[in-house]
Amino acid sequence: MTIAVCPGSFDPFTLGHLDVVRRARRLVPEVVVGVARNSSKSSLLTLDERLDVARAAVAGLAGVRVEPVPGLLVDFCREIGATVVVKGLRGGADYDAEVPMALMNRHLAGVETVFVVGDGALAHVASSLVKDVARFGGPIDDLVPPGVGDVVRAALARRAADADPARPRTARPSEEPR
Repeated sequence: MTIAVCPGSFDPFTLGHLDVVRRARRLVPEVVVGVARNSSKSSLLTLDERLDVARAAVAGLAGVRVEPVPGLLVDFCREIGATVVVKGLRGGADYDAEVPMALMNRHLAGVETVFVVGDGALAHVASSLVKDVARFGGPIDDLVPPGVGDVVRAALARRAADADPARPRTARPSEEPR
């Protein structure tokens, strides 16, 4: 059986991500949404929060599960028996960013990458933009699966409280290093 991995940091999981997972599932019998840490990004949501919202978003999809990616994507693919990575593209900039990673994954482990073109109606949806809109109090619930907006707003409130020098600092559960 062919297993595909749809990897990402999913900070937060968006309707664009869900679209790519659904398209990947039509191509292969099993899809693993691989939630990874991106060392070049500072995550708003903890790994546990990102796993929880991704699991809730794909809960109704047969043949789809969510797992954390503890290190290199190719090592994760070997561990779960995946032979293909599926990535969504919104445009040329995404392609330009993804091709070097696809080539490295093939070089390191022979893992092929398949690109699917995302739904044009969601081409403007990116996790970074969702966070920016939410940060300034804008509406995001039409850009993310149900419940994700609440998790994002709670994380932003937690971050604001942590940044307030008048409040005593408390550690977040499952806090990731910054």
